[in-house]
Amino acid sequence: MTGFGEIAERLRRSTVAVRAPGARGGAGSGVVWNPDGLIVTNSHVAQSERAEIELWDGRRFAGELETRDPRRDLASLRVEAGGLEAVEPADSSALRPGELVIAVGNPLGFSGALSTGVVHGVGRLRGLGARNWVQADVRLMPGNSGGPLADARGRIV
Repeated sequence: MTGFGEIAERLRRSTVAVRAPGARGGAGSGVVWNPDGLIVTNSHVAQSERAEIELWDGRRFAGELETRDPRRDLASLRVEAGGLEAVEPADSSALRPGELVIAVGNPLGFSGALSTGVVHGVGRLRGLGARNWVQADVRLMPGNSGGPLADARGRIV
C-alpha cells in the first residue's frame, strides 16, 4: 500500500504554477493532465493566450492556451515538453461524505503546498444550476486555484 507521503509527493510533482507573462508576484496552479504537455487549470487563472508554466523541479515553459470555458471555469494549456508526471483521474461522483481529500497548489507563491479536508457532500447545490459539486472543508488561499483536488489515493476528483 502506498503511504500518504508518497501520494502527496506524486501530487506535488503533477502540480504546476501558472503565471501571466511578465507577472512578478502571484500565480495560480494547474495540473499536468498528460505526459505530453497538456496542463489543466481554472479559466480565471488562464486569462491570456500565453502563460509561464513552472514545474515542481523549477523548470519553466511557455504555455499556450488551447481551450477556455469561463462557464465551467476550466482551461487547458499546452507546453512543449514530454515525459511530465501526469495525474490519474477518478470519478468524483464516487466520492462519499467523510472521505479524505487532498488539495495541492501554490498559495501566495509557496510551491507545492498541501491541504487536506473531508468531503461533506457530492451533488447539486441549490441556486447553482444542474451541475454536481464536491463540497469539502479544504483550506485554500490565493494561488491554489487550478490545482488538483484528489481522493486519498491521489486520484484527481
